[in-house]
This record gives sequence, structure tokens and C-alpha cells, in this order.
Amino acid sequence: MNSRTRFFRLGLLALVFAITLAGLGCFGEAFEEGSEEMDKNGSGSVPSEEKRVLKIFHAGSLGVPFEELEAEFEAKNPGVDVQREAEGSAKCVRKITELGKPADILASADYSLIPSMMMPEYADWYVAFARNQIVLAYTNESAYSEEINASNWYEILRRPDVNYGFSNPNDDPCGYRTQMVTQLAEDYYGDERIYEDLILDLTGLSVTKENGNYSVHVPESEAIAPDPSKIMMRSKEVDLSSALEMGEIDYFYIYRSVAVQHGFDFLELPEEIDLSSLEYAENYARVQVEMAGGTVAVGAPIVYGITVPKGAENPELGLKFLKLLLEETGQEIFIRNGQPPIVPAQVGGKEALPAELLPFVE
Repeated sequence: MNSRTRFFRLGLLALVFAITLAGLGCFGEAFEEGSEEMDKNGSGSVPSEEKRVLKIFHAGSLGVPFEELEAEFEAKNPGVDVQREAEGSAKCVRKITELGKPADILASADYSLIPSMMMPEYADWYVAFARNQIVLAYTNESAYSEEINASNWYEILRRPDVNYGFSNPNDDPCGYRTQMVTQLAEDYYGDERIYEDLILDLTGLSVTKENGNYSVHVPESEAIAPDPSKIMMRSKEVDLSSALEMGEIDYFYIYRSVAVQHGFDFLELPEEIDLSSLEYAENYARVQVEMAGGTVAVGAPIVYGITVPKGAENPELGLKFLKLLLEETGQEIFIRNGQPPIVPAQVGGKEALPAELLPFVE
């Protein structure tokens, strides 16, 4: 083969290679355009950077049902990324009112925190959507678990080799409800030392009594000094679940729904003190708890509340999520997780409630 022929063939190969690369580039562009078109038409997934964010601040005890609601909502709305932050309810509210953080949904384990801490500056309305009750959770490894019952639980907790937990009353409604339940137990069982023995003598809390009513006073969180040999305190009640599972505590005060969701054994307390019944609302109201920041919680049946705050960045998504929660799908999720929904839901600030929620409230 002479040099002229060799040069011709090399040039031909180079030309073919260049044409091939150009064709692949066109194919790649066409593929990308097709993929984008699929996304626009709903036939493909939306790139994560293009998704809208639904930000939810919620009580720790709502973690499991809200995880299920999140999955349901994202399946129905593939262009939305639900981002949840679980804390004690009061702490969730303070993220909005004190730290200025935006949220599209605020869900509290105590509905009254919304009117008392958020309205009218940070919220115009709220919906009361579910109930609960305080129980004592334990496992079969807990000390004296074979003996404990609704008549002797406070005696079991008094025993020197038994330890137990509750959440910080400054951060979490379950924490201040623990104080209410334990104080109410004194009159119910006719034992005026129950609250002193189980909480007052082991922490930095104090209580005053007037005309048969009780006021529990909670100091700043750093001044609460639970005796570590008896009491474990955490910011929110669900943080104590792992401590129980690992045997670090024998018992802890918790919502019935959380005990059900974690598969714990639990002791149901008498309705007269467990904050579950409308029938005993007046009795519950005999105890109030004043938190370090000045907020006062009065004993009442446990009712969860939810709102779309005024500063929401995506309020329409918040309302869409709230509708899912109030619909039959949401009701079934709560029932399955041991937390009875309120049907129809109750509302505060009804004159400001968005019209799309009116069919779900009374």
C-alpha cells in the first residue's frame, strides 16, 4: 500500500468517527429532552432540585402517624418533598415565634398552645383533630412489671431500685401533663405524699396549693435537677423510648399512642387522672403548671391541634396536607396507631378558617 492510499484511508476513518460522535451527541440531547418531557407529563420522576418543600414542625408523639401521612402525601404529590422536624410542642412553637423559622404546618400535642402562644400574631385559627391519654410504659424486663397495676403503680415507683422518666415540662406537653397526672393521683388515692415522693423531692420543681387547687412551678430547664438514680428527663417524651428498650429506665410517662406504636407494655391509669375523658375535665382543671417562660397550662383532656402559620412559605401545601389528615385516609392512620381522631374536628377561629377545611370541622 503506497503512502497516498494509506493517507486516504486514515482520512476516511477520521471522517466516519466524527460523524458517529455527532450522531451520539444528537441522540443524547434528544434523550435528555425526552426525559424532561416525561417529567413535565408526569411519566417520570421530578428532579429533586425542582421539588417544592412542605415544612412541618410537629410534636414528637406524632412521629409515626405523620411518617405515614408523609408517604401518602408524597405519593399523591410527586413534586413535593415533605420535611418534618419533631420536637416537644412548646419548642416547636418557639421555633416560629422566637426564632423566626418558617413552617407550613404546626402540629401540637396540646391544641391550647396555638391560641395561647401563636394567636393572633402567628396564627389565625387551629383545628383540634385527635385525642390521647397518659399511661406508664414498661417492658417485661422492668422491675416489678409482674406486680404493677392501677392500684399500686405509685408504690412501685417509690421503691429504691426502680427508676423512671418523663419529658421536660418546659419543652413538651407530655412533661407538664406528667405533673398533672401525678399531682391528681394524691387526691384520687388518698395519699398526700405521691407528688412529693415521685417528683418534688427529686427535682427542682415546686408546688403551691390553694382551695383544693394546685399550681406546679417549673424553673428554667438548667435549674431542673432530677436525681439520676431515680429519674431520667429528656426534652421530648419519645426520646425516652430507647432508654426503656435498653433497660436504662424501668417505666416512663408517655402517651398511649406512642406505647402502642413502639410495642411497649403499658399501664392504663384511672380516667379520673389520665387526662383522657371529657367527663372529668373539671377535676383535671384543678392542677395547672406554670413553665419557666410564664406559659400556664391548665389540666384538661388531651387534645392535639394543628394550624398553617401566618409565615408559611407554602400555605397551599400546608392546607392540602391538613385536608389529607382530616379525610378518611388520615383518620384510618391515626386509629391504626392507637390515637383516636376527633370526627368531625373542632375549630378555633372559625371565621378565619380557609373554606376548603369547612367540610371537615364542626
